[in-house]
Amino acid sequence: MSATVWLLAGPTAGGKSATALDLAQVTGAEIVNADSMQLYRDLRLLTARPSVADEGLAPHHLFGVTDAGEAWSVGRWLSAALQALAGISGRGRPAIVVGGTGLYFRALTKGLAAVPPVPPPVRRAVLADFESMGEIAFRRRLAEVDPAAAARIASGDRQRLTRAMEVFAASGRPLSDWQAATEPALAATAWRGAVLTLPRAELYRRIEARLEAMLAGGAVNEVRALLARGLAPNLPAMKALGVASLTRLLAGNLSPEAALAEAQAETRRYAKRQITWFDRQCPDWPRVTAGASAREVLGQFNPAQ
Repeated sequence: MSATVWLLAGPTAGGKSATALDLAQVTGAEIVNADSMQLYRDLRLLTARPSVADEGLAPHHLFGVTDAGEAWSVGRWLSAALQALAGISGRGRPAIVVGGTGLYFRALTKGLAAVPPVPPPVRRAVLADFESMGEIAFRRRLAEVDPAAAARIASGDRQRLTRAMEVFAASGRPLSDWQAATEPALAATAWRGAVLTLPRAELYRRIEARLEAMLAGGAVNEVRALLARGLAPNLPAMKALGVASLTRLLAGNLSPEAALAEAQAETRRYAKRQITWFDRQCPDWPRVTAGASAREVLGQFNPAQ
């Protein structure tokens, strides 16, 4: 039986939105966002959200649905995504979940661990340990209490390293154990996944060209409007790719050329981390070359057809 939910993942600037739209137009599917930054309505340009015209060509869900002053967790996205998928299923249509936020795909296909909240003092203490010890020594300590997490988490990923340690410190139970005890949000027979790929040089070329177009198209004004609201700097939208560089540009601390180059470098690094994540977490998902036709992509999702 063919899957009714197709998961299309891949790095930023890899052509996911265009591929999803082509597939939706061929199949009658509806598109559900799995990009943590495209949830926020304030940064359409800088987060490369589908245009108004593209959104009119197929039903789109969870794009620009919340304010930058909000902070959506993985759990909140999962609840909203499942609600959207239920509605699409009720209309008798397939769904395409598209984006580059790996944890969203993991929540759908592996489940979301019911980890108890970590008290702020524990979180602060763990972060202080990381800063004083450095990553290598910190990872060794994590390996003593959660070897699976220490082996799985990529080099340089401070956020997930400290998260694993703080969960153990607060609960006395490894994060890997909490995750292993979860149930998938989607039945294994209900979905198929694919990762959109590009040669690294071509992906980087696209990243650089897209950021040039963003800045030329008004991304600086988006960031200016965002900063004028005086939002807390730790909100997710304030950490969107390019916001920090354009903030320094607006403060007079970077030239336009330097801000562009810095944002491009940041985005290349992020794309590299995404590629590593999908390689490790989704090794059995078929790889589809960007630019493949909708029929070719559909054949990867449902190879028996």
